Amino acid sequence: MTYQPTLFESPMEEPLAARLRPRDLDEFYGQEHLLGQGKVLRRLIEQDKIGSMIFWGPPGVGKTTLARIIARRTKAKFIDFSAVTSGIKEIKQVMSEAENSRRFGEKTILFVDEIHRFNKAQQDAFLPYVEKGSIILIGATTENPSFEVNGALLSRCKVFVLQALKPEDLEKLLRHALTDERGFGGQKVTISDEAIELIANFANGDARSALSTLEMAVLNGDMDENGAVTVTNETIEQCTSRKSLLYDKTGEEHYNLISALHKSMRNSDPDAAVYWLARMLEAGEDPIYIARRVTRFASEDIGLADPQALRLSIAAFEACRLIGMPECSVHLTEAVVYMSLAPKSNALYMAYESAKKDALTMLAEPVPLVIRNAPTKLMKELDYGKGYVYAHDTEDKLSTMQCLPDSLVGKEYYRPTEEGREGAFKERLEEIKAWKKAHAPKKPKNEE
Repeated sequence: MTYQPTLFESPMEEPLAARLRPRDLDEFYGQEHLLGQGKVLRRLIEQDKIGSMIFWGPPGVGKTTLARIIARRTKAKFIDFSAVTSGIKEIKQVMSEAENSRRFGEKTILFVDEIHRFNKAQQDAFLPYVEKGSIILIGATTENPSFEVNGALLSRCKVFVLQALKPEDLEKLLRHALTDERGFGGQKVTISDEAIELIANFANGDARSALSTLEMAVLNGDMDENGAVTVTNETIEQCTSRKSLLYDKTGEEHYNLISALHKSMRNSDPDAAVYWLARMLEAGEDPIYIARRVTRFASEDIGLADPQALRLSIAAFEACRLIGMPECSVHLTEAVVYMSLAPKSNALYMAYESAKKDALTMLAEPVPLVIRNAPTKLMKELDYGKGYVYAHDTEDKLSTMQCLPDSLVGKEYYRPTEEGREGAFKERLEEIKAWKKAHAPKKPKNEE
């Protein structure tokens, strides 16, 4: 009688993300700044000249995959090490084996996933072996290595920053999964471009999340009698537990929503601003794009009425860049509420627009001699810089020097409002103008 394995003895099929893990650089999506043709990391991998390095980036961008590709290409002994399950005892054992291999001329590459989980004592155990070349260390971390990796160890490693995958990279990956035999290439799956875009944006730069969502959507799609599967937007909404809010990021709705956010902040309506922010973020909008727009708003619509607005918007931008979604949603909320409640002034925006108009139509206006640089003898002989007054040397830290071209003397671009802090700047500007008028050289009578 032939033995038949039970259902529980049958090996489970690997998840789609594991089956489609790139086997070489040609199958790798994203990270063009590191892996494009001729880029430094690609050359190091292709030439098998790997040195100690750390891959830093958010989940699902290819840190472990790159280590696997290196493992397949290198002539060195490759050891996969987990910071989650390994302690100092295991480290010392591996280091001892690596030291023995070095004596026989064999290199050892040690890949440590989640290296930030090691404490200082565990990281210190690596250091002497990295220093003397017993091992080449490759670490992977989602945390800033400046804070999570010992300075001595970090100084001996090249840090490569991996970025969240762009939506277009994820769309290519998803289409590859639908045609590759390791994915759904052997099955007829119908899915629209819009649905693929839904998944790509939902994944927020994470390839593993994108493939997992696609797999769930296909498994829950509508199957006909021939086994063909149709994946609808409704299926994807169910799989992601969210309403389909996504929109074409180059289309009208994209601009409608960012306009709604901008105008809600300008109208000092924090509730509306937070709603439009949530609409965009939950639709899969890039938080960096929103942070850029908020930073622009801080100077265009608030400016010197509250200089703190620009500082806070840049802090929110950095938070988005460093930690990404969903964590950075609260940083953006803080920023848009602050912008909504801050006093408003568009004086800086109007000043530049007015100056820009003159600059474009009067490009040939010469710089006044008094404020020209005079690094050479000839320039000095031509009166470059003659009469220049160094304001710091004066009692009032002011001078009556003419800094605008002759044709623009008296032109005013910056017209401060009295909103918020800008009232103090307006008062100061009026004091400066009054001083300059009072100290202006008297014109000869024949010029009056």
